[in-house]
Amino acid sequence: MAHIRNSDTVLTGPMQSVDEWDDFVATRYQENKSEDEFRNYASDANPGVTEFYRQNHAHQTFDFVGEKQAEYLPLQRGQQSIWEAAEYLNTLIDDSDPDTDVSQIEHLMQTSEAIRRDGHPRWFVLTGFIHDLGKVLCLYGEPQWAVVGDTFPVGCAFSDQIVFPEFFAANPDSKRPEYRTLHGVYEPYCGLDNVRMSWGHDEYIYRVTRKYLPEPAQYMLRYHSFYAAHKHGAYRHLMNANDERMFEWVRKFNAYDLYSKGHERPDVKALKPYYDDLIAEFFPDRIDW
Repeated sequence: MAHIRNSDTVLTGPMQSVDEWDDFVATRYQENKSEDEFRNYASDANPGVTEFYRQNHAHQTFDFVGEKQAEYLPLQRGQQSIWEAAEYLNTLIDDSDPDTDVSQIEHLMQTSEAIRRDGHPRWFVLTGFIHDLGKVLCLYGEPQWAVVGDTFPVGCAFSDQIVFPEFFAANPDSKRPEYRTLHGVYEPYCGLDNVRMSWGHDEYIYRVTRKYLPEPAQYMLRYHSFYAAHKHGAYRHLMNANDERMFEWVRKFNAYDLYSKGHERPDVKALKPYYDDLIAEFFPDRIDW
């Protein structure tokens, strides 16, 4: 069970930890393997993840997302630095994992160091380091299904390219005629910036950091869990030309997000001066959360 270190607060949920979803996604898209070999969505393949998606698909409605946007997007939870946010996320510990000494910061660095080794721009490296910081929503008391999971548009028909699409039958929006059509409440090719996405850590970290980072980084943060689009090509009827261009960056980032976990364990103490300098290049000392 995932919990907050030095606290009696327990983060309940259908999965044993938020990282279980990351592992599941990586399994779905094994590098250099055909997708059909790994996309095992049988309900008994991973009962915890299956139950997670059952709840996620039932509760992520157009109105629910609007409520969470109103709650969190004014960014009124206080100010802290990027590194402080990473250390705060570090209090999320997974007791179900025998390697509990591997911290959340180390997981973030595994992604960013893989990007750095391949010689990408410094803003790209930084994006790898911060991309999961929105998971602090767990520490704010949000259930797992409102923090992680594949993201998708709400307010229009749910694509059958979303994992476990059958679970949307329990979503109230599936019974509302205005949300059941291909475009729903949106105009064709309106652009994803005009589309309300399911709520989670992607949207939150995008909103917290967007004014400090270049546009490709913003897209990486906001849509890295939008697998129906960047893996399967769904929802192109809502995307505009700029979305199509920027999703090339999302796909480039996604390879590092999926396959860096489990690589060589980073030395956080030795690397911290580099990341302090990198963060200071793009962010002020403290930002609104």
